[in-house]
Amino acid sequence: MIRSYFPKCVAVVALLALSVGALDTFIAAVYEHTVILPNRTETPVSKEEGLFLMNKNIDVLEKAVKLAAKQGAHIIVTPEDGIYGWVFTRESIYPYLEDIPDPGVNWIPCRDPWRFGNTPVQQRLSCLAKDNSICVVNTGDMKPCNASDPQCPPDGRYQYTDVVFDSQGKLVAHYRKGVESTPQKQSRCTTMTWKHRVVSCCYQN
Repeated sequence: MIRSYFPKCVAVVALLALSVGALDTFIAAVYEHTVILPNRTETPVSKEEGLFLMNKNIDVLEKAVKLAAKQGAHIIVTPEDGIYGWVFTRESIYPYLEDIPDPGVNWIPCRDPWRFGNTPVQQRLSCLAKDNSICVVNTGDMKPCNASDPQCPPDGRYQYTDVVFDSQGKLVAHYRKGVESTPQKQSRCTTMTWKHRVVSCCYQN
């Protein structure tokens, strides 16, 4: 599998403009860990099983967030698939995704977790950011669509990666990189956006 780390560089630059642009300098922590993977990555699991796995990985991530904050970091960029793994089909990854609203809604999930439905992962990551006064980049996003959208996938949803919570726990950006995959996990060029920044990327799983 070929994995691109370019998106994380884009994330840091975009977040600089969004959240730490007022600072003359800032400290960024880039973190990797051995992801706890599901037993059957090709088989869809229940939402409860997916959340149980993600909480295990967030437990690991929490230690890194606290350490980075203690060392003076303003932002921590975590692995793109760091809370659920990466060997999925389009169908099997669905239980690990939450519907994430537009950042313009002025939302702190840590304070108001049910405003946009059941969002336990967003709540926990928001609280990690807020409680440690550090910006956190992580989690997956899905967005329902319908036939009026000519680009809407056959299963009625877009699937993306990465959002940003600022040091107050507020949702401030989403990074809408999507992968168009077949059941055989073939991928092709996709469009990635961070707020109003758009770049193109081609890669394979």
